Amino acid sequence: RRVLFRSAFAQNKPVDEQGHLWWQHAVFYELYPRSFADSNNDGIGDLNGITSKLDYLKQLGIDAIWITPCFPSPQIDFGYDVSDYLNIDPMYGTLQDFDTLVQEAKKHGIRIVLDFVVNHTSDQHKWFLDSRSSKTSAHRDWYIWRNGKGPGQPPNNWQSIFGTPAWKYDPATEQYYYHYFYPEQPDLNWRNPQVQEAMFDVTRFWYKRGVAGLRLDAVDSLYEDPDLTDNPLGAGTDKFGRPNRIEKFNRNLPEVHTALQDLRKIADQYDAVLIGETWTPDVEALKKYYGKHSNELQLPMDLMFTTLKLSAPVYRQHIAALDAAGGWPTYVITNHDIVRSYSRYADGLHDEQIAKVLAGLYLTLRGTPIMYYGEEIGMQNNDPKGKEDVRDPIGILGWPLEKGRDGERTPMQWSSGANAGFTTGTPWLPVPDSAKTYNVETESKDANSILSFYMQVLRLRKEEPALREGSYIALNESDANVLSYLRQYRDDSVLVVLNLSAEKQQVSFDLTHQGFAAPKTKTLLESAAAAVDAAAVTVTLDPYGVFIAKVTK
Repeated sequence: RRVLFRSAFAQNKPVDEQGHLWWQHAVFYELYPRSFADSNNDGIGDLNGITSKLDYLKQLGIDAIWITPCFPSPQIDFGYDVSDYLNIDPMYGTLQDFDTLVQEAKKHGIRIVLDFVVNHTSDQHKWFLDSRSSKTSAHRDWYIWRNGKGPGQPPNNWQSIFGTPAWKYDPATEQYYYHYFYPEQPDLNWRNPQVQEAMFDVTRFWYKRGVAGLRLDAVDSLYEDPDLTDNPLGAGTDKFGRPNRIEKFNRNLPEVHTALQDLRKIADQYDAVLIGETWTPDVEALKKYYGKHSNELQLPMDLMFTTLKLSAPVYRQHIAALDAAGGWPTYVITNHDIVRSYSRYADGLHDEQIAKVLAGLYLTLRGTPIMYYGEEIGMQNNDPKGKEDVRDPIGILGWPLEKGRDGERTPMQWSSGANAGFTTGTPWLPVPDSAKTYNVETESKDANSILSFYMQVLRLRKEEPALREGSYIALNESDANVLSYLRQYRDDSVLVVLNLSAEKQQVSFDLTHQGFAAPKTKTLLESAAAAVDAAAVTVTLDPYGVFIAKVTK
């Protein structure tokens, strides 16, 4: 059964007088379908499980769900090796289940965004099966096949990022094929117009089913140097113990931006949003992904944000650079490939306060936040104890230097019961002991929980125009411990004060330059704020305290 409707929402209709579109006001929520909710108790999450939790997501304050790949796949890379772009893997349900999810999500005011693997397919995809069948097959040039330099020698020195050489020899046709990821994930040849058009058709298929946008996986590796020039050697070794190579000739080539412009043209026809997995060394590099004429990605993810240390000056500098870059910022503090923020920043003494101050930060900045499932309840990494417990091939290849990504992909913690309420079967990954305390059911009853704090901040985003549309104005920029800023929109002003230190801090504000001769504050939300002098705008915060207030004349 196909449900072919152009769009679930009037997506290109501005939602404010500044012309902002829905995705600029939205809070996105990434969920890993294997781990979110298991409706049939086989130990693996599924689409019907997601549908069953829409009430929770609506109550939390979510506007759009990004689902990591749920297409048919051999699951070598847990869905990022796609064997059929136009269907749903049976472990997750059916196309009809997907249609139901889209329809039910629409009723909740929630849009669905799919993860589109643009760089490569599975080696079990029909295109690749035909491609490797002979040198003259119809799909041979859909992938990157080359002769070796000599017997047993690959075409060049490129490495995959998963610990193996980037070339796999195929005895049947006596050539090598290129794979930036696992050998089971051969790279598509994006220089072939037939490949481009086939992938564009995939996007049209899902847009017609009501998908509101796509998150584009690994966009920076779409093109390679056609001359296959060797990459220069870098200093030291990588996490697999190999000599470092600078990826000059197989990443971030200029042609990537042409492909993104073409994908954007199609997305615009369906009022869809494009989110990019954009790993960049600095803001200038990230800026390029918006396009010179804002004609590439609407939401290139600021993944640099996941690498910053908990420091007011560090965040202040980075936020200022991104805010001035000209595009709409997209903030991320963790995802399915990155150690959970709770575990990254915990100091053993103020763990919950740190989780709250991070929420107070990335949910109040000018831009669009993308949450990761379980961040709102303080889920922690549950890393494998030994190699025998590892499911992620990265961990299997790189153990013990590389543990893999299982730890940040464990089942969502719904209750304090068996398997955290995720399943009555055996979960595909183990649930940590911390689930007895950090779960939706328990935290929903605790006004001081991380979940309660997230819900309050998300509610403020919806209630306060300044937090949605307002400009970002940095305050007290020489403060080494407290990050403060004003969000201003017309006559609305909201003050955000974040203590990013383990010591109590007192901070005062002179807001005359912002038009407040005698400002007064009305507290909207606080966490570990010891005292507030509303008339003088002086705030005393306990370690990692948060203070958010309305400022009036």
